[in-house]
Amino acid sequence: MHYQPRDRAPICDFGFWPETLALWHEQGLPAGITDDDPASEYFGMDSYGYGSRPRPNIYLCPTFEHRIVEDRGDHEVVQQGDGVRVLRKKFMGSIPHHESHLLVDRQSWKEHYLPRLDPTTVERYPADWDAAVKLWRDTANRTVPFSLHCGSLYGRLRDWMGMENLAMVVYDDPAWFEEMVTTLADLTVAALGRMFEAGAVIDAGEFWEDMCYNSGPLLSPEHFKKYLVPQYQRITGLLRKYGVDVFWLDCDGKIDALLPLWLEGGVNCMFPMEIGTWGTDPIRYRKEYGKELLMMGGFDKHILARSKAEIEAEVRRLTPLVEEGGFIGFCDHRVPPDVPMDNYLFYLKTVRRLWGHDIALKPLPSPI
Repeated sequence: MHYQPRDRAPICDFGFWPETLALWHEQGLPAGITDDDPASEYFGMDSYGYGSRPRPNIYLCPTFEHRIVEDRGDHEVVQQGDGVRVLRKKFMGSIPHHESHLLVDRQSWKEHYLPRLDPTTVERYPADWDAAVKLWRDTANRTVPFSLHCGSLYGRLRDWMGMENLAMVVYDDPAWFEEMVTTLADLTVAALGRMFEAGAVIDAGEFWEDMCYNSGPLLSPEHFKKYLVPQYQRITGLLRKYGVDVFWLDCDGKIDALLPLWLEGGVNCMFPMEIGTWGTDPIRYRKEYGKELLMMGGFDKHILARSKAEIEAEVRRLTPLVEEGGFIGFCDHRVPPDVPMDNYLFYLKTVRRLWGHDIALKPLPSPI
């Protein structure tokens, strides 16, 4: 990410849909591998961050009760920990349908959500604080980057209220929208600030938003610049003060209209660079933004379900960008269930050879 000399690129991936791994069990994947971490280890992946290290909880604390409300055969109604009631498929599901929301107005915000976003809540910090601080300070034994989750200013609100409700709030009560966005940033700055004051040494920051769809952003660039950019600047400014200069942001969809505004807010790496029907291209982005824009992802997941010749062609097309730096190539979202395991293994062997140069790679399981 700093365009410095290196022996090879990292070999990693965004992850796998649970249904993908379930189907791959019929194609030779060992039965015990059912989620991302063991799958990544099985396929010899590198890690791009210590996501599991102890860190403050910068979301709802405590969460609401999570329970199944109703069984509807192949669907079920679930009351989630974020206060949202959803209808979801039991198998081969993606985004569940929102049935109702607890957060509907200022009163429900003040009663149910604002108290759960208090940065002084003891339970949101690691119980063994001294042990956590020791890990945060220990760079001598750090073998991969220690990345720190920096929150969400829009995506979580959209989850809690629903897309349409939040869109209306921006126009009907912009002061309340600004209050909610600022509250989320206040929590992040206070909680992460406590880490840094204790001596934490962090390598990168992570954001999550998912605030774009196939035609553009869910929030206008004008509102984004007015309400969100100043709060991103507060958060990235805090981390830059302590030496962090790589910030990746997870947003699906067509991000073009918001990308320069994220850069203005100090967020300089886009992830997972979803290709989509709108034709995002990391090579085009590099030509447009230069080395200021860092990228992760950018390999069209749909190609993995096509021919091996097409898979290799796309790996080769992206190889010069990988070699230039500032770009870690991998699948542009979780590997979907229509991808044969044999195709994925061919992709993996190809990127290990062309991007990894077969240097110091974790072993692949045998026989593969």
